[in-house]
Amino acid sequence: MNQLNEISKHLKTDVKYIYLTVFLMLLCPISWYLTHIFLYDQFITPTESMMQTLMPGDRIIVNKSIFGARIYSDINFNINGIELKSLRTRRHRAIRPNDILVFNFPHHDGKINFVINNVYAKRCVGVPGDSVSILSGHFRNNNYKSVIGVKQMQNCFDQMPDSVFPKYVLNTIPYDGHLPWTIKNFGPLYLPRKGDYIRLTAKEGCLYKMLLEWETGKSITYDWEKDLVYANGKPLESHIFTHDYYFMAGDNVSNSNDSRYWGLVPEEYIVGVVSKISYSINPQTGKYRTDRILKKPI
Repeated sequence: MNQLNEISKHLKTDVKYIYLTVFLMLLCPISWYLTHIFLYDQFITPTESMMQTLMPGDRIIVNKSIFGARIYSDINFNINGIELKSLRTRRHRAIRPNDILVFNFPHHDGKINFVINNVYAKRCVGVPGDSVSILSGHFRNNNYKSVIGVKQMQNCFDQMPDSVFPKYVLNTIPYDGHLPWTIKNFGPLYLPRKGDYIRLTAKEGCLYKMLLEWETGKSITYDWEKDLVYANGKPLESHIFTHDYYFMAGDNVSNSNDSRYWGLVPEEYIVGVVSKISYSINPQTGKYRTDRILKKPI
């Protein structure tokens, strides 16, 4: 009888260990998954557009909790792009100029749409309600008086003559002769915020054409001579913006595909704020860059 009791005790203990092991095996991937959704994620920097702040091969940790984690309400993703449907968890603070952000690239085939794995890392130059400009290669923000980005890179950029850049590199949005902006002299461009009311002239139609088409669902045209904007051929005199927009740019100002070329980023497309470089591998040599482990980009 005692022997049977001992066997029974051992069996109960073994079953408890099995249950505990199974529980931990399930808990670990669930915890990893929830962490990636709500708190942190990691991305690889593929290009030189953020040098020297971020290098190709840097593994960057993105803090999602600062601005609120994005929760998809529709996961029917399409590689050709979809209308993004999502909610955000509670944020700790707003995005600030000089934050380095990871975001989904918002512009495809001349319209705003969402592609799940197409992400960029850039520095925030302006937030909704700001007016941003570029003067002699240096970023300016009417609401932010400190240096935005890396001043040394912008100083070097200013010394480069316009003649060294092909026209497709030098010229920027809105690609219109009435507003001949370049990567060195640009703006000012006002960044719309949700609830902003604007009267529309040809200039606003030119600057915000893609945003207006996204928000109204209509084809937007404009006439400089008549100074009018049209939606599906009918005059559109004003508009109230329904989204917040941000201006992003690379620290490597002479070699970055950013808002200067394709426009503004809707708030919904922001993934999070870059907090650290976890580690870095030189893509040319395959060697670890030990000096970049757990480095905080500024």
